Amino acid sequence: MDAHFGGGSSGLAGVDLARPFATARLSKSTAPRYRQCEYMRLRLAMAAGQPRMKLKDFLPMLVLLPITALGTGPSSVEDEEVLRAGLMPRPAHVRVGDDTFQIGSNTRVIGTGAATAEAEKLAEALSIVLGRRIAVSIGPAEKGDIELVLVQGDSWANTEGYKLSIDRNSARICAATPTGLFYGGITLRQLVWPGMRDSAAGAETQGKGVFIRTMEITDSPRFPWRGLLVDPARHFLPLDFLKKMVDLMSLHKLNTLQIHLTDDQGWRFEVKKYPRLIEIGSRRAESPKRGAPNDGDGAPYGPFFYTQAQMRELVDYARARHVTIVPEIEMPGHFLAALAAYPEFSCTGGPFEVRTRWGVHSDILCAGNDAAVAFVRDVLAEVIEVFPSEFIHIGGDEVPRERWRACPKCQARIRKEGLKNEAQLQTWFNGQIEQFLASRGRRMIGWDEILEGGLTPGAAVMSWRGTRGGAAAAEAGHDVVMSPTSHCYFDYAQGKGLLEPESIGGFIPLAKVYGFDPVPGELPADKYRHVLGVQGNLWSEFMWSPQDVEYFAFPRAAALAEVSWSPAQTRNFSDFLDRLDRHLKRLDQLKVNYRKLDQNDRSGQIQ
Repeated sequence: MDAHFGGGSSGLAGVDLARPFATARLSKSTAPRYRQCEYMRLRLAMAAGQPRMKLKDFLPMLVLLPITALGTGPSSVEDEEVLRAGLMPRPAHVRVGDDTFQIGSNTRVIGTGAATAEAEKLAEALSIVLGRRIAVSIGPAEKGDIELVLVQGDSWANTEGYKLSIDRNSARICAATPTGLFYGGITLRQLVWPGMRDSAAGAETQGKGVFIRTMEITDSPRFPWRGLLVDPARHFLPLDFLKKMVDLMSLHKLNTLQIHLTDDQGWRFEVKKYPRLIEIGSRRAESPKRGAPNDGDGAPYGPFFYTQAQMRELVDYARARHVTIVPEIEMPGHFLAALAAYPEFSCTGGPFEVRTRWGVHSDILCAGNDAAVAFVRDVLAEVIEVFPSEFIHIGGDEVPRERWRACPKCQARIRKEGLKNEAQLQTWFNGQIEQFLASRGRRMIGWDEILEGGLTPGAAVMSWRGTRGGAAAAEAGHDVVMSPTSHCYFDYAQGKGLLEPESIGGFIPLAKVYGFDPVPGELPADKYRHVLGVQGNLWSEFMWSPQDVEYFAFPRAAALAEVSWSPAQTRNFSDFLDRLDRHLKRLDQLKVNYRKLDQNDRSGQIQ
């Protein structure tokens, strides 16, 4: 139960006296006992119907209340500990004690049953971080051990939440699911990462031991979709790099990697029923030239594609790190690489070549052709076999409809189905795809253009042209992921200096990403649940290599991770920058080619 007090002149209206108490200034033995006694005294007084307590009656308890409960931000002890550890993203609730726990030479990670696999992952990660082997055991836990426990029934125990409790004798991670245990392990891994802290306090190597401050962290994410998009269709990305991205995402508690597998400039996914998709669609005659995108570079590009076996390998790798791979197969537009291989599925019959310039091409899938609709069903049937994700992304953006207006088959379809225009023809086409995916237990998601002819019943929307489309979809009861160009297009420039690399245009500095709120102000509160989360997009027209992708992604992805994970009311850009300075040392150790912060970043520049 929670005790809330309203009214009166004490200024304590709305204070929740049942929230956790900060005990950093009291000894371990006296603080919990004192806290419990005072709290129970207050409860008994309420139950007995005694008169409202006066301010002087609260004073013994106020010394124990965390500053967060009084609405003035986290206490300096908790704040300093989070800073020293460079925790990223910032946990929801931290309570710090006055002792330390030693990870010594005999420390083990304990996990039984469904927790065993996560115990093994944590032990491996800690072994890498600490430079020595940490053993795994099924227990029982002893002094000095780290224990992982699956529990049910606590308010924080959602599918991804966790509680990390560290006292002088042990560390324990509790969660309702293996995913929560994994994220608790990520936090613990950050706490012990060497080189992150100054010499004043915290986790320090002393002989063979590492000492961590005693604390309790109760944490869960704000949103279930915390994503990034990568685009190997324009510039191919090796499988090993995709695995590295998964590792970096899991370190930041990001959990959804969307892979843009097809576009006008390349088809990157093996479809066994249609082998010409990779034989023809995975190569192009040339690419736009660096520094002169309207000119060709004269160099043949490809063949570049992923086999189904490689994508299954990536899916398994990501699943172990609690990252979901969401495939994107563009349709009916951005489809030229497929039409180059199978021109009979177009409105004109071709011939076509894989596009050698960036931008949008007018030739698209023929929605009036039954064989063309069957073709994309066949493709998606193989996609579904490889990718177990709930959502399958069909793109749906930037569809020029002039071919449909001139196509006898498309016009016949419009008349037969009683449609008003070509926008509704796209909705009809989307409905065919949605029904097929639903028959296989999957859900369709597309860019916000799928709103234009009216949404199909179960469609989810990824809102990129601002947030208004997403808000409209959410208000109508559809799930949405916010990914607007204003804050989430990481192919835009991060700075304005002359040394910044070539980009597609636009300007999204670090502070602007951090300041994004995925829930639109105009959205009614009862529709908030339809905002699944947020995604940063790394379109690769101007990213020629994995190093380029890293440069455009980080540290903006760290800012987005905090937007998607941490409570909105706890976010503070200055605090984020202080932790980021320490977190970037981790990225240095992981050899990430992130963009170094400059004075404009530190000033919070957003214009």
